[in-house]
Amino acid sequence: MSDVDPQAWLADTLARIAEHPALRLDELLPWNWKKPTTNIAVAA
Repeated sequence: MSDVDPQAWLADTLARIAEHPALRLDELLPWNWKKPTTNIAVAA
């Protein structure tokens, strides 16, 4: 659907949804979602 990797979409959406503004939740729908372009380093 919409050339979106479902696993990548779901993982990213679940990671971002708690801090994402409620008025902009439509940005996280599969047809509006864009794969994150920045890689955030995770401290070990």
